[in-house]
Amino acid sequence: QVQLVESGGGLVQAGGSLRLSCAASGRTANLYAMGWFRQAPGKDRAFVAGITWNTGAATYVHSVKDRFTISRDNTKNTVYLQMNNLKPEDTAVYYCAAKFNPLGAYDYWGQGTQVTASA
Repeated sequence: QVQLVESGGGLVQAGGSLRLSCAASGRTANLYAMGWFRQAPGKDRAFVAGITWNTGAATYVHSVKDRFTISRDNTKNTVYLQMNNLKPEDTAVYYCAAKFNPLGAYDYWGQGTQVTASA
């Protein structure tokens, strides 16, 4: 089992910044990648960014590229999402996730943290 605990959400004005953190614990050996997803009211949960654990290769959904940066600290088993120039459309519950199979779905999920960017 793997436990994921997110922190860092909050309320900011449009144009502001927030940094999310997600600490993984438990059986984290052979972790392949971690990612961030978000779910806005009335919408499905959607991929935001992901990072492979060994190489640090990052991928982003187009709408956040150049504004968000995903990074990881392997020594702390922690992944971060730096969010700059936040827009009202970024408002959502943000979830951290982890996966072990490069070809599979994300296996473990955090409890979510609310991010609100006011106009």
